[in-house]
Amino acid sequence: MTAYELLKPFLFSLPPETAHNAVHTGLRAVQNTPIADVLAALYRVEDDRLRVEAFDQSFPNPVGVAAGFDKNAQVPSALASLGFGAVEVGGVTADPQSGNPRPRMFRLREDRAIVNRMGLNNHGADAVGDRLTGVAPSVPVPVGVNLAKTEHVDTEDAPEDYRYTYERVAEGGDFFVVNVSCPNSEGFRDLQNRDSMEAILTELLDAGASPLLVKLSPDLPDPAVEDALDLVNELGLDGVIATNTTTDRPDTLRSHNRAEDGGLSGEPIESRATETVRFVAERTDVPVVGVGGVFTAEDAYRKIRAGAHAVQLYTGLVYRGPSIARDINEGLLELLDRDGFDSVEDAVGADLD
Repeated sequence: MTAYELLKPFLFSLPPETAHNAVHTGLRAVQNTPIADVLAALYRVEDDRLRVEAFDQSFPNPVGVAAGFDKNAQVPSALASLGFGAVEVGGVTADPQSGNPRPRMFRLREDRAIVNRMGLNNHGADAVGDRLTGVAPSVPVPVGVNLAKTEHVDTEDAPEDYRYTYERVAEGGDFFVVNVSCPNSEGFRDLQNRDSMEAILTELLDAGASPLLVKLSPDLPDPAVEDALDLVNELGLDGVIATNTTTDRPDTLRSHNRAEDGGLSGEPIESRATETVRFVAERTDVPVVGVGGVFTAEDAYRKIRAGAHAVQLYTGLVYRGPSIARDINEGLLELLDRDGFDSVEDAVGADLD
């Protein structure tokens, strides 16, 4: 058994948010220490076939950490030591937020899934921006920043709110993701209509945000996704992240926690997320980052063949532990060899018509 497999029963005996905070404490303790170097030697997979160039960034491998795991940019270097090719921090809001009342995170162990209604709890753009500026030079992989709306801000004031956040984190970020699809915070549904989204994106572009990506909800109907992609193409955005968590509950869920309100992530949304990646990739030429249910190399490979240049994960890290990036990257190399591809980039969109 691995060390994580031995530790996992203890972690899973704790409330999910308590376990998450304990893991963060451990990562902060080893970050930028000789222990981090040992972890990097154990978990990083160095192979040029894994390298991906997308939205003016060079990723040593296509497996990144999704927003939500490191909300306050406290452990990006430690996550890079675990072999991830990128880290997206946040969501970050202009003002600090405490989020929704606890409990607000729930394991669906039988389904290898999580439901969360965290509510964008974070330290705020000023604190996160200062932290990013300090840690950015020590992080050997691209760091993205997920930009979100402050909960008390009205829809008409959202563009200025997003701009404030961007300007505070701009120096420490390598790419920036507009989050208009969080299902766990008030006022986000209104941001997903075309006019509101266009106003936010235009304001950020005017502020110089680049590379700029937008993160889409899996719950949007196809016409709304097409509207969003029209904006991506018209405004010259740099990429799309597909997808956020879902408020839908598949009939296959077995855990009693399936009844909890919030966004569902993990294995039950893998196929839906992959189909969303395909839908997006067929309608835009910008790079797509696939998120949702990535636990194995096969999961990542399906998204890559469906049009994703890279993937991100969070729930898989909870269930499979710190070796997940290494295991996926080693598995991807085997899959590339099996199918005769020279690199990940050669496999991107292989299943598209």
